[in-house]
Amino acid sequence: QVQLVESGGGLVQPGGSLRLSCAASGSIISINDMGWYRQAPGKQRELVASISKGGRTNYADFVKGRFTISRDNAKNTVYLQMDSLKPEDTAAYYCNVEVRTLGSTYYRDYWGQGTQVTVSS
Repeated sequence: QVQLVESGGGLVQPGGSLRLSCAASGSIISINDMGWYRQAPGKQRELVASISKGGRTNYADFVKGRFTISRDNAKNTVYLQMDSLKPEDTAAYYCNVEVRTLGSTYYRDYWGQGTQVTVSS
């Protein structure tokens, strides 16, 4: 089994910054892609950013130049640095990790529990 623990959400004023973290633990043999998604009330969950095992990044257009995704492979942790936050960034943010566990020959997706980000004055 794999556990994902997210932290770093909260309330911030427009233009402010937050840093999200997501740490994976359990019977982990290898982690492939790691990413962040978000879901606002009444909307579908959408990809925010992802990062491959080798460090290749991918960003949604609506966060390019404002958000930065990174990972620490030694700690099985992915981060999302969010700068210049806007009210429309308000959502629950979920980490997603592709993990191969002990005894398995394939990768499967795991999701964090979600952390709320609210951007408001």
